[in-house]
Amino acid sequence: MPFRFAWFSTGRDEPARQLLQVVWEKIGEGLIPGEISYVFCDRERGEGEQSDLFLDLTEELGLKAVTFSSHRFRPDLRQRNLEGWRTEYHQEVMERIAPYPHDLIVLAGYMLIVSPQMCRSHSMINLHPALPGGPTGTWEEVIEELIRQGAQSTGVMMHLVTEELDRGPVVTYCTFPIQGGAFAPLWGGGPSERGDLFWRIRQEGVRREIPLIVLTLKALAEGKIRIKEGKILDNRGEKVNGLSLTHEVEEYLRV
Repeated sequence: MPFRFAWFSTGRDEPARQLLQVVWEKIGEGLIPGEISYVFCDRERGEGEQSDLFLDLTEELGLKAVTFSSHRFRPDLRQRNLEGWRTEYHQEVMERIAPYPHDLIVLAGYMLIVSPQMCRSHSMINLHPALPGGPTGTWEEVIEELIRQGAQSTGVMMHLVTEELDRGPVVTYCTFPIQGGAFAPLWGGGPSERGDLFWRIRQEGVRREIPLIVLTLKALAEGKIRIKEGKILDNRGEKVNGLSLTHEVEEYLRV
């Protein structure tokens, strides 16, 4: 039986569609020996042009779509008690996806923080635009902190989703330098200055996001790494602190 991925996305923009399309193609080419068993979107048809385009793509690819609007779900509770809303919304999500088996949930542009209960009930991975132990927060906050620190390098990682935001066990990562070379003349501005350095770091990170996701799903589907009881294990069953895919990602970009 192929490895079964569940795909969670808000479908809010073109990169969300591009990512789904690329992974679907890589599965079709045999690079990833798995399947997307279903797509979950927290937008329903008619809520937005971009999410409708995302659902159109899902249909074109022949994928099962499960939709459940987070926007329409109990807005009164969301305003009064966000944590309570998060718990109730994701309890309903878990009930709706229960009929569809999967081995792993991939958060791919899913713009909600998942409830603690769902974190404990399902294995999920997410992308974070920093190295293990690096800055947390949005990609903007990460880059600002890197500039503030005068960091030598940064990267992108896939991590297990836990109750602690952006701090779950690292599944895979890749790294790249942000000092020297083309970066050398860009340093000099402050961390809040979104100049050439800020956007160059962003550009180099974004280039590596899809390759890292594709190669992570490949490694998981091949059993090169496994997730068991909240731990990341290698193919011998030994615990690892993330698998470096730096070389593989750079090779992917060169092709």
